[in-house]
Parts: sequence; structure tokens; C-alpha cells
Amino acid sequence: MKKVLSAVIIILVLFSFSACKKKAEETISQAPLAEGPIMDTPSEMPPHGTGQKVQFEVVVPPEVEDSWAAVKLEVMDKQLNKTQEYTVKLGEALEIPDSDLTIKAEYFLPDFKMSGQIVTSGSNAPNNPAVGVVILENGDQIFPEPGRKLGWLYAKFPTVHQFDHARFGLVLKEGVRKE
Repeated sequence: MKKVLSAVIIILVLFSFSACKKKAEETISQAPLAEGPIMDTPSEMPPHGTGQKVQFEVVVPPEVEDSWAAVKLEVMDKQLNKTQEYTVKLGEALEIPDSDLTIKAEYFLPDFKMSGQIVTSGSNAPNNPAVGVVILENGDQIFPEPGRKLGWLYAKFPTVHQFDHARFGLVLKEGVRKE
């Protein structure tokens, strides 16, 4: 009788653990995703902090290239406590007045997506707007860090990989459609 009772208790304990594990998996799968740009980083990518630099290929879908002409950027002068909005045509550069900064707006992706080493737009709708830029100070690249081709500014996530400068702040406000 003790052996049967022991077997029943063991079976009940095993079922209890199984039910708890299944409930935990359901809870995890229903948890909201972390906020930030959509990035799918596969296992073959080097982990952060390894010092290995990965160059990404930017693929601009034809409908995106045909629809967007420029971006609106907000430049904050921390020293003067002043914000100025500028429109920069894609593929062109803007020299910030009264500074040594030049901003080159290379690509605009209205629905930024990254998968592996490909950066693209998931649609032509401004769901996750991002601009690929290069920022120079006195002719030297300061953003992104030297050795990288582009830095990305995100309209909905301005603090993700943001441009960090002692005097100036820079935020993507929006894309400007072609007329």
C-alpha cells in the first residue's frame, strides 16, 4: 500500500511541475516585446562587446526610394538652449550654422527593420522611421564611431544609439515625402 501511495504522489508531483512549466511558457510568449527598433539578430552575429564590427547592407525598397525626398531633423544647441529644425535632402549634407558640424543624410527608412546584416524598410508607412547619417566635425567622422559606415537615428526611439555630443543634440523628427 505504501508503494502505491508513493507512486501516486510522485505522479502528482510530476504533473504539477509540468503544468507550472507550461503556464510559465504561456506567460513568456504573451509578454510584450521590448520597445525599440525592430532588429532580428541571428546567432552568427558577433555579440555586443566583442569588438568585432559588422557592416550592414542597406536595402531601400523601390517604393520607399520613390516616395521620400528628405528628413526633418531637430538640432538642439545645449549651450544656447535653442532648438532649430532643418530639412535635409537625402544624399546631401547640412552644415549646422555656427558650428563645425556637417550632417549627411544618406538613407530614410519609414519602417526600419534589421535582419542579420540587412537593414531595410518593412513597408512604406512611417511605422518606425529611421535615418542613416554620418556626422562630421571639422571634417572628421564623429558619428557613428570611425570604422562604421552609418549611424541610425530613430524618430520613435531617439535615445537608442543617439548622437552624443558635448554641445549639440540631434533627433529625427520625420521623413518628407516627394511632391
